Amino acid sequence: QVQLVETGGGQVQAGDSLRLSCTASGRTFSSSGVGWFRQAPGEEREFVAGISPNGGRINYADSVKGRFTVSRNSAKNTVYLQMNSLKPEDTAVYYCAARPYTGVVVTTSGRYNYWGQGTQVTVSS
Repeated sequence: QVQLVETGGGQVQAGDSLRLSCTASGRTFSSSGVGWFRQAPGEEREFVAGISPNGGRINYADSVKGRFTVSRNSAKNTVYLQMNSLKPEDTAVYYCAARPYTGVVVTTSGRYNYWGQGTQVTVSS
């Protein structure tokens, strides 16, 4: 069992930065792949970024490549999402999710077993 808590959301201006944190409890987190997803009002939940247990494999959605960076600190059981050059279209509730790692960074939300409660990110123009 893995419990996830996201923090770091907020309201910022276009061009600003935010860093989201996903802190986990549970013995299996160190062997879990972690994904960040987001969901805007009226939209489907979409993949943003994902990272393997040792950080060696990372995947980004095209819409955030070059602006967002995912990383993890195993000692702190935490995965981060550094978001730079934020745009109004990045406004959404951001979720982190975990699943047992099977060799690939999964981008499909339905394949993740554990989810956090989400944190709101609002970017104004």
